[in-house]
Amino acid sequence: MKKAVILLSGGLDSLTCLAIAKSQALECYALSFDYGQQHNSELKQAQKIAEIYNVKKHLTLPIVFDPNVKSSLINSNIAVLDAKRENNSGIPNTYVPARNTIFLAYALGWAEIVEARDIFIGANCVDYSGYPDCRPEYLTAFEKMANLATKAGVEGLHTSIQAPLLNLTKAEIIQLGSSLGVDYSLSVSCYRANEHGQACGSCDSCALRKKGFQDANVPDVTRYV
Repeated sequence: MKKAVILLSGGLDSLTCLAIAKSQALECYALSFDYGQQHNSELKQAQKIAEIYNVKKHLTLPIVFDPNVKSSLINSNIAVLDAKRENNSGIPNTYVPARNTIFLAYALGWAEIVEARDIFIGANCVDYSGYPDCRPEYLTAFEKMANLATKAGVEGLHTSIQAPLLNLTKAEIIQLGSSLGVDYSLSVSCYRANEHGQACGSCDSCALRKKGFQDANVPDVTRYV
């Protein structure tokens, strides 16, 4: 059976990626990170999702960022803005320095260990918040680096960075997931989710998610405060 490492945050996009990988009959290894995010209830959902989808193995790894980093996801002194207050023309204050690069590096190492040739990431460049590490050119460059930097790559065992949601709108992602039987009530996408995984309904992530369900004409099963 072919194997894949899935970056599983517990959010809508990563849940969809896992469902896609499972639909391709891949043996899935799920990887989550506790990087000091204030909305860490997503990790509980990631664990639940991994169990429901019967992944081969699920790891949650700790990553330590400087608590003074200028990211509202980590630094409690910086507020996560409501969507209407967020500057959508620039990089938002929810940006975490080099986050996807760090995540993918861990995933690459694990993929080589378990002999997986595919790494799935829920990056999206259509309905996204301006993160530079969600762009197609970034993922292409990382894949090239991955195959230069590993024993597997040197020996001709190509590792692919799979970003199946990259060019889909949030509505298209939800429609795709729904066609695969995804229960989106399992996911937590909110940047201000409480300890029970309930969403605030007004941050940038919530706004994108709400609009996605509306445009997809799919009932919004998000658990709001």
